[in-house]
Order: sequence, then C-alpha cells, then structure tokens
Amino acid sequence: MRFLLPLLALCASPTLADPPVIEAATATPSGAAWRFDVTLRHPDTGWDHYADAWEVLAPDGTSLGLRVLLHPHENEQPFTRSLNGVAIPAGLDHVMIRARCLVDGWADTALRVDLPR
Repeated sequence: MRFLLPLLALCASPTLADPPVIEAATATPSGAAWRFDVTLRHPDTGWDHYADAWEVLAPDGTSLGLRVLLHPHENEQPFTRSLNGVAIPAGLDHVMIRARCLVDGWADTALRVDLPR
C-alpha cells in the first residue's frame, strides 16, 4: 500500500510536451531595422496547447522583438512566421531567438542567428 501513493502521484503528474523547436531562422536588413523569418516545430494540440510566441534577444538577454502567434498550427508543422521592424543595437554581430509554448513557457534553448553586415 505504501507504494500506491507514489505511483498514483506519478500518474497524476502533468505530462510536459516537447518544447517548441526553432528549425531555421534568417535575419534580413530592412532599411534601418531587420526582418526575421523563423520556422518552428511544436506538437500543437489545439487552443489549449500550442507554440504561442518567439522572441529576438540580444546576446545579453535583452528583448529586441516579440512575435506573438495568435492561433495553434496543429495541421501546419513546421511553420514559418516573420517579424519586421526589429531595431538591432549597433555593434551586434548576432542575436538569439527563443520560442515559447502556451503551457510550458519559454524553451530552454535558443538559436544563434548571425547578422549579415
């Protein structure tokens, strides 16, 4: 009987889905700002659990731009979305991009994107 409670606790624990994965990202200068095209993969299940954003970060972690994803993409995997008008501080040669899931939050990994100059 003493083993039953820990076993039930394991069964009742929420299962974390795979984090959103950034499969590709490009940065393109656009006037004084930049355009980012990011391809994500995530096992979206519908409105209750989907990849809901990605973010462009300076190497020090400062947020430079946020792309909110307004709906699930359960039938479109992977998918690519863009963000225009991102101001990049002078002197940066790369940025980091990380993705977020509605349920599990920000992924632990980020993708480095070199900025063509």
